[in-house]
Amino acid sequence: MRQRKAKDLEKRMALCEELILTGFAPETWETAFARAGDLYLEIGCGKGQFIIKRALLAPDSNFIGIEGQATVVLRAAEKARAVSGKAPWPENVSGEETLMELQGELDNLKLGAGFVDTMDEFFRESQLSGIYLNFSDPWPKERHAKRRLTHRRRLADYAWAVRDGGFIEFKTDNDGLFDFSLEEFEACGDRLEVVELTRDLHGKNCTYESRYVTTEYEDKFSSRGKNINYIKVIVNKE
Repeated sequence: MRQRKAKDLEKRMALCEELILTGFAPETWETAFARAGDLYLEIGCGKGQFIIKRALLAPDSNFIGIEGQATVVLRAAEKARAVSGKAPWPENVSGEETLMELQGELDNLKLGAGFVDTMDEFFRESQLSGIYLNFSDPWPKERHAKRRLTHRRRLADYAWAVRDGGFIEFKTDNDGLFDFSLEEFEACGDRLEVVELTRDLHGKNCTYESRYVTTEYEDKFSSRGKNINYIKVIVNKE
């Protein structure tokens, strides 16, 4: 769903300039962060709850959240500034209870507006330690299958950018998209090894760590009893 342009977008984006990058290239990440560390990417970070919490929980690693719409990126950046104590909590933005208990510096987080068509536009081979795909657009029409972020062509491209032993994680509430995605992961063969898989991430018998780091969308639908599908694969390059 397309978001309305935020009021005073440019002015508010400027206030978040320490978090928001205006351009991406493989060399960007060498100087973007205060210190070196493993680099993780969320494609489609939405309003930022997931990637902010990841950054707070792992201060020695670096995190990137990319989202297609600038207004949504702004929401994530304003939320991050509030968590780091640099601004009040933004109005009409959820997630305060989830994040404010983990307040801290976020010099290991960068956000940006854009679409990841091919990984080599943004990263070098094996530059990433992990990729998160959370509640991606299902593109339900069959003729649009190649646009799905878990199409085998895209998965192979992600694997190119992730180091040997790194991972790709995928969450979705869309059961049809998950069925499709399982076939696409399998089509990648031994290059992507499944290490975690469930159709009910928040079920009482699931103990995967990923259930504790959620998106706004995930909180909303799991609270209504909707099952959350999840898979984690390890990249094998040898």
